[in-house]
Amino acid sequence: MDDIRQLLLAAFDAEHREHLAAIRAALAEAEAGRPADWNDVFRRAHSLKGAARAVDLPAVEEVAHRLEALFDRVVQGRTGLDRATAGVVDLALDRIEGLVASLPETPEPEAPADAIAALDACLSGAPAPAAEPVTVPEAVPETAARSEPRADRSSEPAPAAPAQDGALSYLRIASAQVEDLSKAVHDLTATLQGQEAIGAAVASLESGARALRRSVDTVQGRAGEMVALARRLREAGDPAGAALDGFVDRVRRLDDDLRGVIRGISGLARVQSRSTGAVDGALRRLRDDADRLLLVPAETVFGGYGRMVREIAREAGLAVEVRLNGLDLQVDRGLLQALKDPVLHALRNTISHGAEPAEARRAAGKPEALAVTLSVASRGSQLVVTVRDDGRGPDRARILETGRRQGLVAPGADPDPDAILDLVFAPGFSTATAVDRIAGRGMGLSVVAEAARSLRGRASLRPAAPFGTEVTIAVPLSAARQPVLLVEASLRPGEPPQTFGLPSGAVAGLLRLTERDLASVAGEPAARINQGGRDVVVPLVPLASLLGSGVAPLPLRDGQVRAVLLRCGAGHCAVAVDRLLDMRVLLVGPAPPFGGDPGLMSGTVMLADETPALVLDPEGLCERARAGGLVAAAPASLPERRARRVPTVLVVDDSITTRTLEKSILEAHGYRVFVCVDGQDALDRLRRDGGDVDLVVADVEMPRLDGFGLLQAIKADPGLTRLPVILMTSRGDPADIRRGLDLGADAYITKQKFDQRELLDTIGQLL
Repeated sequence: MDDIRQLLLAAFDAEHREHLAAIRAALAEAEAGRPADWNDVFRRAHSLKGAARAVDLPAVEEVAHRLEALFDRVVQGRTGLDRATAGVVDLALDRIEGLVASLPETPEPEAPADAIAALDACLSGAPAPAAEPVTVPEAVPETAARSEPRADRSSEPAPAAPAQDGALSYLRIASAQVEDLSKAVHDLTATLQGQEAIGAAVASLESGARALRRSVDTVQGRAGEMVALARRLREAGDPAGAALDGFVDRVRRLDDDLRGVIRGISGLARVQSRSTGAVDGALRRLRDDADRLLLVPAETVFGGYGRMVREIAREAGLAVEVRLNGLDLQVDRGLLQALKDPVLHALRNTISHGAEPAEARRAAGKPEALAVTLSVASRGSQLVVTVRDDGRGPDRARILETGRRQGLVAPGADPDPDAILDLVFAPGFSTATAVDRIAGRGMGLSVVAEAARSLRGRASLRPAAPFGTEVTIAVPLSAARQPVLLVEASLRPGEPPQTFGLPSGAVAGLLRLTERDLASVAGEPAARINQGGRDVVVPLVPLASLLGSGVAPLPLRDGQVRAVLLRCGAGHCAVAVDRLLDMRVLLVGPAPPFGGDPGLMSGTVMLADETPALVLDPEGLCERARAGGLVAAAPASLPERRARRVPTVLVVDDSITTRTLEKSILEAHGYRVFVCVDGQDALDRLRRDGGDVDLVVADVEMPRLDGFGLLQAIKADPGLTRLPVILMTSRGDPADIRRGLDLGADAYITKQKFDQRELLDTIGQLL
């Protein structure tokens, strides 16, 4: 493939995933008995067909054409979407996903015969033929799960590969090389700190030269007297007169020379200042880009697992509904790769051990299809991956019997219910009566447990409510890079402040509290904030108090108390700090083995100047606050007095990565942020909730309604015309900039030279 087609296929890879996700979401809505937007589904099938034709993929085009025809009938009311038809659509979407994922190995794939036949049958009204079985990856041995990342293995089974692998296959880079790049960039940052010293030295040199010139000026001020004295001495025949004339002449030349030196130093200082600023900005962008290479959406690894589970179920003749939640969460690539095989095994387990006959499900009042859910979430300092099904649930009696037979439970012992369930993670443990392609070897859940332990985490299996099984893998985010909020706090009066980090996943918001925002509950300080449209009071605790420095006063700066709002279970707690510094993506290492309270520390990070900083455990801070009786106080409603309103920014961008980045930056600087995926989505939201939005930051190139169209619609709406709009896009052509400003944009920022300070300064000026 030539370079142009590679770029087109990379764009198609992202586009087709978006269309498939939207169609699947509509199917899920219909399955749940809620109305779905079939017009949008029809348009997406049509767009998918056109996009496939543009990149010369006739196999995908054929399937999309039939989907388009089927959804056209649904829109016209000529065809219902029953369970069988939805299954055919699922099959077609999976086949499209598989075709695109296999492009690196099969650039010109054949059209999937089973999906084509099933769609044709639906369109003709005939019964749909059975889907052809697709090879499903075998269980991965425990040793393989601990070997090199599977993204680098050419033998990796295609069905288990994440959807994004197809898009990235034309440029494969070992994760170790990306790590080395990031480390080199951070080393360069530390090295260039010396530029500040050079700038200070140049400024000192300029100051010294000006002081010297002032001394020369003082001498120059008496030049007239010395010239007159020299004349009198010459008239008297004294040779000192000529010497004095020479001295006055040298002082004048010295003054001219000093002026030239000062001009040179001043010019050098200006050049050095501009150069330092440019290098600092470029280095900051390079550092952030290098860090983002290691942070990817969880979808890049787990996105293809829904298709894999459906293929396993089809092969077994089972109906299954798969839901993938939280896959837009940005996680370290290495951590996701380490969890890739364990999550695969846990998902396979839902079919091998959770599936029930259709009669049994109907008798239990369950839907015919087994519901399987994969969820990825950040909770405090941990990454939590949950695999849940609504199947038969764990059989404790059978597990205990197997454990006794394998010698895992001592004769006569009566372990508690949770200990019984933990037996399933033992190597070789299986309750399956026979070995087949997906169960019986006893390797699956042991791989899950081993991977969790190697990442300093834990795996658990518990019954799900109201029925089914839930496998949870919780690992510390300190095992990888993560967004960290940096703050400063003085632990004792008179001591210089220290820098601390807080995992951004536990941060609910940043607060700047004035005197009117402060309150008292049971004699303890509290803060008035707005939550869900109502005013509430949350505990306010100085970080110095939580870190063991005794009762500390609230740090006040410029008449404000700065605080971080932390999630504490179902409640919140505000932690007061001296300064809110920045949100950075940093490599979080293990907590130090000495000093401090281990319950309050989750890791360490290295700052730009090569000094370490502790990363605090939000859950530990909340526990410490509860121990002081601070979080236990029930939030008090304050309808009579509203808190100072936090400005709200609406971010509009069709790129998940860009939306996440902008949201993190803005929330880290105290803004409330809404996100929309395109211009039409944003316009609908503004017409519904426009009064809650203070400013819009929008991309230009988006589906359905682009940024120019959104801007035009906002300025044409009397209720929205005063709303500030910033266009931030990769389109930096002067004609595009003029068009955006002519349509009424308040600012136009190009992504090629994006600097978060420029965005924040622009928003600050407009608000």
